[in-house]
Amino acid sequence: MEEQDKHSTSATQEEEKADGQTVKEAEADETIEIIDSNEGNDTADKNEQVSELQSKVDALQKEKDELQQRVLRIQAEFDNYKKRTLKEKEADRKYKSQDLIQELLPALDNFERALQVEKTDENAGLIDGITMVYNQVKEAIVSQGVEEIDTVGEEFDPNLHHAVMQVEDEEKSSNTIVEELQKGYKLKDRVIRPAMVKVNK
Repeated sequence: MEEQDKHSTSATQEEEKADGQTVKEAEADETIEIIDSNEGNDTADKNEQVSELQSKVDALQKEKDELQQRVLRIQAEFDNYKKRTLKEKEADRKYKSQDLIQELLPALDNFERALQVEKTDENAGLIDGITMVYNQVKEAIVSQGVEEIDTVGEEFDPNLHHAVMQVEDEEKSSNTIVEELQKGYKLKDRVIRPAMVKVNK
């Protein structure tokens, strides 16, 4: 009887032990599932974070590229502005006397008309004085780079000459200037007044 009780107790203990192991195994399996689930969630979260960070990096890269292009455009515009300003300053220096010279040209024309008067004993002193002033004014404008435009005998050039009359002269070539009606002037390489001329057809 006692042996049966011992045997029964032993069997019960083994069953409880087996049941305990089964519970532990089930708990272990559940824990593993939770860990796997958490790892899956962590991976998904990490992927989402990586995706967000990549989006931010792409946005920053795009913004950087746009800013770089803008800087390059501004630099190019500034370089062009400097070149344009330098050219304008050079032109100002080169042609700084143009306005004054253009104001003096009518006076030179009048001096030349006055000098066409026939010189006599009575007006010799006056003519000499006018000649002296005329030469001084002419030397002053020549020192600033002014030169007269060639006319008579030259081929007509619309950039240098202004034709106001035409004549027919078989002894002279066509499109040749036969007479100068008013002197023309250049300031260095710029025409400040074209010469008024008579041209052969």
